[in-house]
Amino acid sequence: MTYLEKSRKYFFKIVQNYNLEKENILVLANPLSAEEAIGKPGRRDYPIIEGKERILEAKFIDAKGHAFTDSAKEFSGNLQQILELSLDSNQNRAIYTAALNAVLNYLKIAKGTVHCKNDKPEKCAKDISKNLFEKYGKIKVGLIGLNPAIADELIDTFGEKNVMITDLNKDNLNKKRIKILDGHKFNQYLIESVDVVVMTGTIIVNDSFECLLKKIISLKKDYYVFGVTAAGMCNIFNFNRLCPYGTIE
Repeated sequence: MTYLEKSRKYFFKIVQNYNLEKENILVLANPLSAEEAIGKPGRRDYPIIEGKERILEAKFIDAKGHAFTDSAKEFSGNLQQILELSLDSNQNRAIYTAALNAVLNYLKIAKGTVHCKNDKPEKCAKDISKNLFEKYGKIKVGLIGLNPAIADELIDTFGEKNVMITDLNKDNLNKKRIKILDGHKFNQYLIESVDVVVMTGTIIVNDSFECLLKKIISLKKDYYVFGVTAAGMCNIFNFNRLCPYGTIE
């Protein structure tokens, strides 16, 4: 059973325990514009600003939950419908993940379910790089899923020779200060080659998380998941997470 399916069992129990399945409560998932999602950061090369990704925002009573996806789709329904969604597509996994984050936010089980804005994404990148350096020293770091601010900070901190990056978007390959490798081909090679793996929570939505985590565990590598998408899953399974400025609006 995958972690997503396990999380659904957990989600179902939570809904039952709080009698939420009996409530006529709507979960609304809407793709946000770039400015709604992350405000106006200084740099303009984030995938969401360039239009390659969107953030789905699920609203549950007075709580919100976000999930990044390249297949944004609006959804309106109740929690029972969310729990019955097939998780075999990026669209449905994004809706489910955003809803999970919103509900766990509402119940005060998960933190940092809403993306930070304005100058916070760049501060986040600096903090992540600083924290890794303070914990491990000058190591080789792998970044799975290109976040341009995090990539630049890792390169500045650890050096070009000590940073390896993969991404699934072929438009990003060879665009940065160091070569970006094709994640479809080189994710496992990256894991084998580095000391610590930093990976985007979007891998939960694009269905590559399971395979990557299995490889990381088999090689006994340290890892961290960054971003708001993984907020709920990291809380449920105690995955290592880095999200210094995620909020709980």
